Amino acid sequence: MSKWRWMIPILLLINSCRKGEEITPAFYQCNFSFSDSSSTNPNHIPYSVLLHNITSNGVVGITLSVYHPQQGVWMGASGKADLHNNIDMQSCNISRVGSTVKMFTATTVLKLAEEGKFHLDDKISDYLQGDVITKIENAKEATIRQLLQHSSGIYNYIQNLQFQTASLNDLIREWKPADLLKYAYNQKAYFKQGQDVRYSNTGYILLGLLIEKIEGKPFYKVFEEKIFIPLGLNMTRFASTTPVPDGIVRGYVDMYSNLQVIETTYFSGWDYYTADGGLISNPYDLTVFFKALMNGKIINSNSLAQMLTWKTPKEIDSEFFPISYGLGIFKIETPKGIAYMHSGDAIGYYANMLYFPEDTSIVAYAVNSNYGKIDQQVSTKEAIGKIISVTKP
Repeated sequence: MSKWRWMIPILLLINSCRKGEEITPAFYQCNFSFSDSSSTNPNHIPYSVLLHNITSNGVVGITLSVYHPQQGVWMGASGKADLHNNIDMQSCNISRVGSTVKMFTATTVLKLAEEGKFHLDDKISDYLQGDVITKIENAKEATIRQLLQHSSGIYNYIQNLQFQTASLNDLIREWKPADLLKYAYNQKAYFKQGQDVRYSNTGYILLGLLIEKIEGKPFYKVFEEKIFIPLGLNMTRFASTTPVPDGIVRGYVDMYSNLQVIETTYFSGWDYYTADGGLISNPYDLTVFFKALMNGKIINSNSLAQMLTWKTPKEIDSEFFPISYGLGIFKIETPKGIAYMHSGDAIGYYANMLYFPEDTSIVAYAVNSNYGKIDQQVSTKEAIGKIISVTKP
């Protein structure tokens, strides 16, 4: 579920010489509000070895949370939060977790539907008007449910070459929703709404606008009210409030595929203000959210059942696990069984969270480096398979 893979070959054209800032260890200091018993977990050693192996193979830093009902939560970290200042990663450190926010967006939309604010089968054009409807093919007829499930057929603005050029020419630009949606204007839809599924960030920008229209406030404020605060997600926030907050780990990319990384902490301005990315969190908070969602603590059983209604794409991706699309969530078939999941990345960051319904275990991890050879350790089918082979009994 990547937003940024298109830019790997052309990152060579950007300024790769940004010097690291002088930052003290106190900047990254963090603590959990509970006593961490990870060191006494029966799987402490194999989990720690897993993380050590990942960072030994070029990943700058990784944080991991593993939940099993009988064993509780294990949390660990390996590698560096900041290479320039040689600061170790901690399991509580915050990072960009990209498109994992789509599950938060979908959950919020389902919550608002529960409250009677709209119906999932209403057309998005019943609530949004203007160019975002008339100039985006399928937007006039697409339903809220179809946007949630990526079955609207609406063109994904990130694939527009003009957008790619404009964004690469100014990597620290902070884009607003209207700026991004223009790159979907007058683009051909992938298919007639409802006839297939295909990932589209454009649809989730529209869902963010829907939340704001209904609630009369920024969508991330609604996230705070309905998810972050009730669940005590103290480490979770949205980028628009503070795009590069205190404590966020530095991001890096393996630009030349030689594990000689460059820093990209400030290169993620596309999703600071849109509901298709921009979340900042850590694996523990992601675990708390996923567990609460699956246990019916955020949305009711009917809403959860709708979220977990699946559509399979007509075109099979042979390079990934067999996948089906729910409402803001995916189902994959792994060697360790069915998993519900959502991943996300930004330039220099990647995160993934997986829930195994068979035993309700959860695996969530975040890394502060990606692309090139690093992806082979964290985000490919093989990499995810290795991680769950150790963390899933």
